[in-house]
Amino acid sequence: MRQSGWNRGNYPAPGYYPGGGFFKPKICKNPRRVIVNFMASETLKEQKMIKIALKDGSVKEFEAGVRPIDVANSISEGFARQCVAAEINGRVAGLTEEITADSELNLLKFGDKGGADVYRHTASHIMANAIKRLYKGAQLAIGPSIETGFYYDFDIENTFSEADFEKIEAEMNKIIKEDNEIVRFVLPRNEAIALMKELDEPYKVELIEELPEGEEISFYKQGDFTDLCAGPHLPSTGRVKSFKLMQVAGAYWRGSEKNKMLQRIYGTAFDNKKELKKYVVALEEAIKRDHNKLGRELEFFTTSDVIGQGLPLLMPKGAKVIQILQRFVEDEEERRGYQLTKTPFMAKSDLYKMSGHWDHYREGMFVMGNEEAGDELLALRPMTCPFQFMIYNAGLKSYRDLPVRYNETSPLFRNEASGEMHGLIRIRQFTLAEGHIICTPEQLEQEFLDVIDLLNYTMEVLGIQDDVKYRFSKWDPANTEKYINNPNAWEESQNKMRKILDKIDIDYVEADGEAAFYGPKLDIQFKNVFGKEDTLITVQIDFALPKRFDMQYIDSNGEKQYPYVIHRSSIGCYERTLALLIEKYAGSMPVWLAPIQAKVLSIAEAHSDYTYEVKEALEAAGVRVEADIRNEKLGYKIREARNQRVPYILVVGDKEIADRAVAVRSRKDGDIGAIALDDFIAMVKKDNDERVIW
Repeated sequence: MRQSGWNRGNYPAPGYYPGGGFFKPKICKNPRRVIVNFMASETLKEQKMIKIALKDGSVKEFEAGVRPIDVANSISEGFARQCVAAEINGRVAGLTEEITADSELNLLKFGDKGGADVYRHTASHIMANAIKRLYKGAQLAIGPSIETGFYYDFDIENTFSEADFEKIEAEMNKIIKEDNEIVRFVLPRNEAIALMKELDEPYKVELIEELPEGEEISFYKQGDFTDLCAGPHLPSTGRVKSFKLMQVAGAYWRGSEKNKMLQRIYGTAFDNKKELKKYVVALEEAIKRDHNKLGRELEFFTTSDVIGQGLPLLMPKGAKVIQILQRFVEDEEERRGYQLTKTPFMAKSDLYKMSGHWDHYREGMFVMGNEEAGDELLALRPMTCPFQFMIYNAGLKSYRDLPVRYNETSPLFRNEASGEMHGLIRIRQFTLAEGHIICTPEQLEQEFLDVIDLLNYTMEVLGIQDDVKYRFSKWDPANTEKYINNPNAWEESQNKMRKILDKIDIDYVEADGEAAFYGPKLDIQFKNVFGKEDTLITVQIDFALPKRFDMQYIDSNGEKQYPYVIHRSSIGCYERTLALLIEKYAGSMPVWLAPIQAKVLSIAEAHSDYTYEVKEALEAAGVRVEADIRNEKLGYKIREARNQRVPYILVVGDKEIADRAVAVRSRKDGDIGAIALDDFIAMVKKDNDERVIW
């Protein structure tokens, strides 16, 4: 049952105390003054008045030690019931944290930024609490909130399945009904380790041992459950109103396949059942559009355990879509003044040492050769830029030769962690529409603007321009080992990029610590159907690598200068773009991208010859077409073609043969009726030429 009223402050439960020993609380008649007996000594805490500035601009006075939940109750009890967390001077905190000085306070509901995270993090603890009760010997790893809910990783002998969810959810509901107070306490390192060892939590011990000296080590206790956690959390378990367990997956400890495989249970939680139901319905729709499921069903790609994880096999339909995209991109790049290059898939380690990738990115590369045996080390390329830089250096350039624009359709290789890979979105071998622009400082702004124009054009043609967001990715001065450490150059290049972004008036967010190691970048982000965000296209300003590669040009004064480099993609990784398109269009590709644009169906065996005559006429006109002359019912063949998302279904029988026509069923307009074959060919060619999207 819920612990009694004494424990509404920021105190641990009766019994174990962070410093060791035990204490027993004692309540005064004045509820704002609490006397705590600890180790036989008593102290009286005199209160002072502090000012709390609320989000609406009002300022209220309270006694020091007031909690956000007290402030919320002073507004109204109904409002307090809606609050799940607080921001104290911009920091997300729990509702029971004491405020001891003048502060700005923003009370958070579930829908406010940070509110859902606190709510769902508490749900993850409730799930872990239930697992510990139900499965003896279960050990805890990590259990954060995520954008769509929460998860927790467990080391346990039992193999979880979705069949276990009903039992786990029942125990979670029991814990919620108990309405246990959730209490934060801190311990010194040695006592924290001792507590986690006593609770048989080796993963928590490992996390504590790796914390920096002096780092505060906090725990949260709810009833019979204690967990290492930075928090914050809801005041009690009873505040969680609606939740659902969603999925079981495997996850390596700390994301490394070198570590033990754990079991991860995903769930979600909302502050009311209506929103939970709405989310579940939306998720069911998302599953229908999931490229990892739909792409296999429609035979765009497949995978094989014999080949390996993150190495998808593009089937004829998927390969055709990527071929169409590649031809479109390369033709458009050539029209805009790019020069095509073809460079090796691998190189000696010397090249990557020169670029800095060896120091900053070696863990993400596939390296061949035994260094200890004196072998020459080779690595599959994770990017093309060093190769194209060597092409630039093949001859001295004048300022009149700049800008130089190189493009390449580049197969690249990156050693992604097993737990990070997903369908076509994150894989170990992928194909990038890569390009590098080498230009003078005076040309930088216009070249960057021209790149943005190219990106906008390609996204508009694909119909995805409204599905992306822009992120200005900067370096992190506090983490200089991750980057080339030149603060002045970083400041200058970031200011240049910000000026350009503001000039073109795009809505972007800034993100520290997301830059490339050699310069800032503009990332064009998209979300998959499950809400997971990834980068689709990126544009980078590079101030560092030209000097590393001694790339120079002769300026108008006859002096040698270092150029700027813009690294860019024009459509991103083709495989990732294919995944996005499958999900956006639910497999129903726009006509110009559809691997099969039309399917010709015969009504009876007598119509087979004309069926193939139509097919050959369409193929001669460049239409991608299949014929179906099987001895099946017409309705069956039509349903099958619809399920394959074919834009046009053409039915031929006696009347169509007589009129040299086809009966057209459009994915967009339904049954169009019989039209002349030549007119249909003209219609599809128009769709292709105009890259129509429907």
